[in-house]
Amino acid sequence: MHADEIDPQARAAVERQSRIPLPHSRYGLKLLRLVTRPVTWVQNRNPPEVGAVVDRSIPGPAGDLDVRLYLPDSEGPHPTVVFFHGGGFVLGSLGTHDWLCRHLTTESGCAVCAVDYRLAPEHPFPAAVEDAYAAVEWVAAHPDAVRGTGTVAVAGDSAGGTLAAVVALMAAERDGPEIAHQSLLYPGVGIDPDLPSMRDHAGIVLDEADIEWFGDCYYGNDIHRRNPYADPTNAGDLSGVAAATVVTAGFDPLRDGGRAYAEQLVRDGISTRYLNYEDMVHGFMTMRGVDRTHEAIATVADEVANAVADG
Repeated sequence: MHADEIDPQARAAVERQSRIPLPHSRYGLKLLRLVTRPVTWVQNRNPPEVGAVVDRSIPGPAGDLDVRLYLPDSEGPHPTVVFFHGGGFVLGSLGTHDWLCRHLTTESGCAVCAVDYRLAPEHPFPAAVEDAYAAVEWVAAHPDAVRGTGTVAVAGDSAGGTLAAVVALMAAERDGPEIAHQSLLYPGVGIDPDLPSMRDHAGIVLDEADIEWFGDCYYGNDIHRRNPYADPTNAGDLSGVAAATVVTAGFDPLRDGGRAYAEQLVRDGISTRYLNYEDMVHGFMTMRGVDRTHEAIATVADEVANAVADG
């Protein structure tokens, strides 16, 4: 695969994004977070309408957690998808993925509860995991507060996809909330610099230095990296976790790790649909104006809707 095979709309989005300084550059973290704000503003212009958007706080393991609840415009109650944003565990917020959460709400018919989990390096592993699991426990225990039916699914992109996978594993191992489905959108799992996708596609949106920097900020040490709740590919047995949809992008350095995790789920008996968008790049599901993005969102939303209907 050659870079000129990237979808033209996605390539244009990548070129615009390349004007933002990379994490390992001379820019400090505070400035990096500041300069990504214009990208959030552009992504969220003219968002799709939903029935209602409610910002509130819920109890977390280290204080209150901010969440944003997106409700369909149809009469409820609705199943609830708990969503975790991407950003390498270092960047991202409720605002960065507002556009995607709105689309998931309108196209799945589910309520979406986005979680503003604690970020590294101020709050390294396992802070994000603890927040994510606490949010799912709370949503499952308080369906009336989210106008829900009690049926809960999880979803996330990139680092958020990792969190969704980990939460599904934790719920299975701890006899926790029943999770109807997990949507893992180009998750950061099974990262290995020797994988072909890492060698061939590093530098397209993410390069090796970016990935290493994010990991250093979040994991802190190799012991944490080997923890199944940091990377679920470290789990010896995935049996009992929720059915999954795993999405990867053909030109994403993280592609092969995501594919391997989908294969691991299948080996352990988990109903799994694997979707690789060959002409796409990392982060494509937040790229408005890309036709393939809308196609992928609709497909994932259908998977979620079918799973929660069965649940």
